Amino acid sequence: MAVEIYPVRSKKELMEFIMLPWKLYRDDPYWVPPLIADEKKRFSPEHNPFYMHSDVQLFIARKGGETVGRLTAHIDHNYNEFHDELTGQFGFFESIDDVEVSRALFDAASEWLKERGMDGLLGPLSFSTNDVAGLLIDDFRLPPVVMMPYNPPYYVDLVESYGFTKAKDLLAYQIRIDDDFLRDIDRIRNRLLRLSERAKREGFTVRPVNFKKLDEEVPKLLDIYNNAWEKNWGFVPMTDEEFWHLARELKPIALPELTPIVEYKGEPVAFGLVLPDVNQVLKKVNGKLFPLGIFKLLFGLKKIDGLRLIALGIKKGYRKRGADSLLYSTLLENGLKIRRFKTCEVSWLLEDNYLIIRATEFMKGKLYKTYRLYYKSL
Repeated sequence: MAVEIYPVRSKKELMEFIMLPWKLYRDDPYWVPPLIADEKKRFSPEHNPFYMHSDVQLFIARKGGETVGRLTAHIDHNYNEFHDELTGQFGFFESIDDVEVSRALFDAASEWLKERGMDGLLGPLSFSTNDVAGLLIDDFRLPPVVMMPYNPPYYVDLVESYGFTKAKDLLAYQIRIDDDFLRDIDRIRNRLLRLSERAKREGFTVRPVNFKKLDEEVPKLLDIYNNAWEKNWGFVPMTDEEFWHLARELKPIALPELTPIVEYKGEPVAFGLVLPDVNQVLKKVNGKLFPLGIFKLLFGLKKIDGLRLIALGIKKGYRKRGADSLLYSTLLENGLKIRRFKTCEVSWLLEDNYLIIRATEFMKGKLYKTYRLYYKSL
């Protein structure tokens, strides 16, 4: 039976694209449904600022009249300008366990990108390394935390059978706030305290981000973000519009005490961001806020017992001077005060970012998941 690929061009086809995961994962206990309303905005040029500097094409695959796969092909012109490349990207890959379906989708994406002058294909990126990135390649027995991907094991075979090879692994560490961690807390706390006090004597201070004055805070955070991650593999600077879009999305769930900003003599030089794992609640909402999902979400937020350390960045020139210890110390103390939290995922870390890996291991983090980005020449 032939596989047919269709570019998404109508609202009906967009909903077909968005709703396919509900069909594929209906018996998977680990999949976390996204909010359907958010997915509509994600693929809307009017709502998603990624479209301001990118070309995007959505594809759906049908076989025997049924929707059996989906994929996006996109060109992030900011990424290519920043890296001086002609690289296209793919994302939002979903498919039944059928190599003909995945091959047809990747063929369509490759052809679309080649027609636009691209010479390589990188992914999965939904839509960039500033968003959800990577394919889960191990430990499929746990649900993903907030803003991390999930997929069944057979996706690895479907992607690699097309000729994709590893570009970079992204690592996820888990810190379990259990009896073992608490027994060792004094050693961790004392080390961080010594380094933090030295940083304070040099002129570093730490405070929570003021969510009531985001107009003032967001430009400072964006400056730190684009400076701190500039040399990281795969990085692409965020635009003002993209950072504001993300800030507005995260504000309802972020906690000021877990969003510290470090200043040096009044200049913002570092920040950290730890989010409650709202996936624990989204799993129960099943993509819909109405009529009852909003109540499940609101009441569930106070019962979340997991965290994700999603960002910890320090501007060049201020590293290895104690700013990192101030961030870790503040996050540790404030996190422990909120006693309901039992775990914290630190993700994602580039596999060769040894400095942050060592710091995470010092905090008793254990490697427990690996995500992979793939590349293929066109």
